[in-house]
Amino acid sequence: MKSALPKVLHPLGGKPMVGHALAAARELEPVQVAVVVRHERELVAEAVGQLDPDAVLVDQDDIPGTGRAVQCALAALDSKAQAAAAAAGIADGEFVGDGVDGPVVVVAGDVPLLDGATLGQLLAAHHADGNAVTILTTEVTDATGYGRIVREKDTGDVLEIVEHKDASADQLEIREINSSVYVFDAATLRRGLGGLDSRNAQGEVYLTDVVAFARGEGLHVRALLAEDPMLVEGVNDRVALSVLAREMNRRIVEEWQRAGVTVQDPATTWIDVDVELAPDVTLLPNTQLKGATVVATGATIGPDTTLTDVEVGVGATVIRTHGSLAVIGEGASVGPFAYLRPGTSLGRKGKIGTFVETKNAEIGEGSKVPHLSYVGDATIGEHSNVGAASVTVNYDGVHKHRTVIGSHARTGADNMFVAPVTVGDGAYTAAGSVIRRDVPAGALGVTAGQQRNIEGWVARRRPGTAAAEAAARANGGSGLSDQAQRQLAEQNAAGAPVAPQAAAAQAEPADQAPVPGADKEGKSH
Repeated sequence: MKSALPKVLHPLGGKPMVGHALAAARELEPVQVAVVVRHERELVAEAVGQLDPDAVLVDQDDIPGTGRAVQCALAALDSKAQAAAAAAGIADGEFVGDGVDGPVVVVAGDVPLLDGATLGQLLAAHHADGNAVTILTTEVTDATGYGRIVREKDTGDVLEIVEHKDASADQLEIREINSSVYVFDAATLRRGLGGLDSRNAQGEVYLTDVVAFARGEGLHVRALLAEDPMLVEGVNDRVALSVLAREMNRRIVEEWQRAGVTVQDPATTWIDVDVELAPDVTLLPNTQLKGATVVATGATIGPDTTLTDVEVGVGATVIRTHGSLAVIGEGASVGPFAYLRPGTSLGRKGKIGTFVETKNAEIGEGSKVPHLSYVGDATIGEHSNVGAASVTVNYDGVHKHRTVIGSHARTGADNMFVAPVTVGDGAYTAAGSVIRRDVPAGALGVTAGQQRNIEGWVARRRPGTAAAEAAARANGGSGLSDQAQRQLAEQNAAGAPVAPQAAAAQAEPADQAPVPGADKEGKSH
């Protein structure tokens, strides 16, 4: 894989490859599952512990090969079985025994499309035929690199499995290949593993040599042919990984379509294996549903939406949105261009609108955050409306604080809520306010200063600009408003003191207080 990540941990369908192998094995309801680890042992062991805490981790030593891996696994399982038997109590004259008995299923960790149903068929065939060894095989057009299945002409029984590097010219023409998936009788496997060695082209201990051993003992060795080669296709590089990921997704999408889900563009829709969809869900193009996402009936997701571990309620719509670890209520709407971070909970018929980001936020039934806002570490009650360009200022540089906005509240546009702060039920806040103190229920919170207009400022400070010319045309050529012109004319006629508005209009540039956003030279910032 040319990667710091071990091959079996590369993901597809929302799980690492070894996760798919574990899931398939668990469908058989086995007494015990053992996972053999060697390369990048700590990384693989940690992942297996999270995926299947009950699995037994078995370390393979420096001796290479699949045969050695199974030797190590069987020894560990035998020891556990013997310990369990001893703990249960043994009557006088009885022995603990060799260990596990019955069928032992061996699955490769890099065959991600193999499912429990196929393993179940393999196990059923093993029992029905009374086999010592049953091998899962398939036929491919190009068998390069695979072990070949050599059958007896009359009976079809398997004579041997020959690795590619050890195969003769005639054997290389065989198209039936070994999938590295087997069922062994435990006693046969134990005896066969005891006589393995590494005298072959690769210097490895081959598990396939147990097949020859079983044949030598006159035992039944048969194969179950999987008609779908993709089920047993292995991964050896990132090209193969992408091919199998797309094939897995194609099957998942098709399964949901047959279950009543509308997928408008299957080619651009990606659904992880653990996603749950109800009938009459609609998925629009470029939608990705990841992790444990659950979508209820009648909901529409997409286009251009990625949801990871998100719960979507009945009839909700989610458009051009990125969300994770969030809950979207029944009939709610999200997007376009919304970002739902972990901890977001949107109530029934609520709205998170365009260019809105939420995090650790509870937004009640019918409440709306429609435009251009950030709501983080906040609780909003029912049927409230948060004005455009509002921000919950939740972080003081050390700690996060919470904003609470009650039910049926109306907050103005361009508000800043400096947490911790509470806006009561039915309260209003004025546009442009910075709310630093609690607003009681039913009150109006206002912090903006009174507006002041400086007449004629553009004509004096920006002469010759397009703005000055536009103002002059609007004001009859003088650049002053009608009111300012009347006041100036009355002052000139009467020689009276200039009114405040006229004084502001006539004042020399040096006497003017700079307007907000401009320096002493009138340059805007």
